[in-house]
Amino acid sequence: MRGHMGWVLTTVTAAIACNRAEPDRSSAATTVRHPEATVPAPTTAPTPKRCIAKLSDTPPPHAKKADSCPRDPGGMPPAGQGFVSFVDAPGAPRIAVEVATTPAWHERGLMYRTEMPDDHGMLFSWETEQRRTFWMHDTCIPLDLLYVARDGTIVGVLEEVPAMDETPRAVPCPAAHVLEVNAGYTRAHGIVPGQKLRIES
Repeated sequence: MRGHMGWVLTTVTAAIACNRAEPDRSSAATTVRHPEATVPAPTTAPTPKRCIAKLSDTPPPHAKKADSCPRDPGGMPPAGQGFVSFVDAPGAPRIAVEVATTPAWHERGLMYRTEMPDDHGMLFSWETEQRRTFWMHDTCIPLDLLYVARDGTIVGVLEEVPAMDETPRAVPCPAAHVLEVNAGYTRAHGIVPGQKLRIES
């Protein structure tokens, strides 16, 4: 594109010169701007539509636990504690969550767990919204991953993510939180992208 700029300018100049015409000075061609003419007020720009990753109508195959799980090396401080309520889902289910806000907990997550109660999960939180990529390195239980905007809107859900799978996974929408729950929990409770949840610390 940059290599042809000079040629384009020359061509345009020549075209303008060839098509120039003297202005018509007759009274019929004279235009007068009305002194009271008003310029239309600029319209307000439409609010950008929120990014929501649609959930498939067909449930994915049920993922299973790992046959074996690496031993937990320990050494982690306690994670924060809180609750998440799915206020737009049928029955507004509520779960207890471990809250991961530090780099160490962001990296550890639910590694080395061999089970998790159905009404529990882990909430990863950051200060800013951006695309978040997760994998299942040393994670021995299959999970559903809910990607959540700062205002609590669920912008995407990954279902039945298989255990011990190191494939990077994400949704195409920015998120400030990612909530991990047992695989199958979201569909069983009618939780879908576009709904809101409430984080209770």
